Amino acid sequence: MRRQRWYTPYLLVLPGVIWVLVFALWPFLNTVFLAFTDARPLRPVQFVGLENFAKIGTDERFGFALTTSLVYVVVCVPLLTFLPLLLALLVHRKIPAIGFFRTTFYFPVIASAVVVAIVWEFLFSSTGTINSALKFFGLADRPIEFLSDRWLLILCAIGLTVWKGLGYYMVVYLAALGNVGRELHEAAAMDGAGAWRRFWSVTVPGVRGPMMLVSVLICVAAVRVFTELYVLSHGSGGPGGQSMSMVMLIQSMGKGLNGQIGYASAISLVLFLLTLVPLLVVGIANNGDVLKEIAVNRRVRRAARAAKRAEEVSA
Repeated sequence: MRRQRWYTPYLLVLPGVIWVLVFALWPFLNTVFLAFTDARPLRPVQFVGLENFAKIGTDERFGFALTTSLVYVVVCVPLLTFLPLLLALLVHRKIPAIGFFRTTFYFPVIASAVVVAIVWEFLFSSTGTINSALKFFGLADRPIEFLSDRWLLILCAIGLTVWKGLGYYMVVYLAALGNVGRELHEAAAMDGAGAWRRFWSVTVPGVRGPMMLVSVLICVAAVRVFTELYVLSHGSGGPGGQSMSMVMLIQSMGKGLNGQIGYASAISLVLFLLTLVPLLVVGIANNGDVLKEIAVNRRVRRAARAAKRAEEVSA
């Protein structure tokens, strides 16, 4: 066998390293730098310190975008955490044609987000299917402006996000349910536990790890939502831009020859810090025992040093 060169492993990982440096690390560092400048297209860059971040605190549009993102998180996280689990429990059973139902539930995941949003817009427009059905059954005298009202537009976008994400997280839970032993359900049933009790006492603890992962993924995706709101509002962000998300605000502020790239970069940095929060929560939750052990060892070392100093003083 031909001898392997010492640099062969480094050559194999070099393309991946270059890709990360050029398309991930460098743009991130450049965004951090631009966040402290007044960068605009075709103009020299000047350092302005924390001026952009001070502007964020008084910008009404940022308040609207932050509110939209928080509402998205509060509504989407519980819905997309528990509904896919219930759906996974339904398709986990071995019944005739279950493969067809699994494929049907997963189909929205592979569909283009833009195409699905256009279909959703057709459904909820003033002359769309929903309003036509309401008028036909006499439930509404005039069209409901789903896409022209701030909160109705956000709710329509949330419905689109939930509908499109159900199948993806269902697959995650299906993989997790395979690790929940059937004997646990049988033992609980023998003890008199009903279906609801077995769900909370056996199923939920069995998928607690994947459930936390799903919650974090949903939280990060909800904070960074863009396509749904952009397509449904035709890029305007709703009436007065009040339904605009954080990413939509960044895109709006940074585009064009008059784009405020420095200010958009500052908002991007704030968005990055917001996405770190759920990741830190999960990290602390998953490593709680390790962190407790570290804290206990630190207290023991402090007590030992204090005792040693006390002995030295008494001597």
